[in-house]
Amino acid sequence: MEIHRIPVLSNNYIFLCHHPETGEAAVVDPARAEPVLAWLDRHGATLTAIFNTHHHHDHVGGNHQLLQRYPKAVVYAGAADRDRIPGQQVFLEDGDRVSFGDRVGEVWFVPGHTLAHIAYYFPPLQPAQPGDLFCGDTLFAGGCGRLLEGTPAQMLQSLSRLRTLPDQTRIWCAHEYTLQNLTFALTVDQDNPQLQSRLEQVRVARQQQQATIPSLLGLEKQTNPFLRWDVPALQAIAGSTEPVRTFARLRGMKDLF
Repeated sequence: MEIHRIPVLSNNYIFLCHHPETGEAAVVDPARAEPVLAWLDRHGATLTAIFNTHHHHDHVGGNHQLLQRYPKAVVYAGAADRDRIPGQQVFLEDGDRVSFGDRVGEVWFVPGHTLAHIAYYFPPLQPAQPGDLFCGDTLFAGGCGRLLEGTPAQMLQSLSRLRTLPDQTRIWCAHEYTLQNLTFALTVDQDNPQLQSRLEQVRVARQQQQATIPSLLGLEKQTNPFLRWDVPALQAIAGSTEPVRTFARLRGMKDLF
C-alpha cells in the first residue's frame, strides 16, 4: 500500500492509498473531490473505498462527488456517525477490521474531538516496517484536536490508547498545524531539548513549504504535550498531577494561545 498526501483547502491533507498491482485506491477523509479525481485519472487508478474518521465537512466534503464518479466505492465511518457521513454504507465499531490491498486495518473508537470519531490503524506487514495510523483530528503532529463534542476525559482516554502503539508508527493526521502546535508546546515544555530541536527543524521545513506529515509516534511521545500529561514539568505548569485535570488545563491553554 502506497500512501500519497494531497494538500487541500488552507491546511488539510487528504490521504490517497494506492495498490499499484491492482490499480485500486482508497481515500481517507476527502475534503474535496477534484484533487482526488485528478490523482486517480493521472495514475489510472480506481477508487474502491472511502475511509472517513468523522463527520466534519473538511473530512467528508468530497464524498458525494467521488461516489458519482465511482458508485461502487464503499464508504466506511463510525457507527455513531450514522446520518452524518455522506454516502456511508459501513458502520464501524471499535475493534472492527477494514481491508485494503494487502493490509488489514484496525478500527479504534477515539472520541474527544467529536463523539463518534474513529481512527484506522494498519499494522506493519513485517516487524521492521512502520505501521500507519490515520487519526483524523484526534492526534496532530505536536498537538491534538479541539474538544468540540467530547470531554477531556474522553480525549485523554483516546490519546492514551493511541500512545500504546509502536514508536515507529507513522501518524497521518489531517492538518498541517505542526508549527503552531510546537510553538505552543514550547511555552509549557521549554526545557525539552527534543522539542527545541524539532521546532527548529519544522520552522525550516515550513519556510521551504515542506510538509511535516507524517510524523512518528515516538517523536510525538517526546515532544507533544498532549501525550505527556504524566511528565512532572507539565504537571507543574497545569497545577495538578491528576491526568484528566492536567490534560484539560493544557488543552485550555492551547485554546487560548
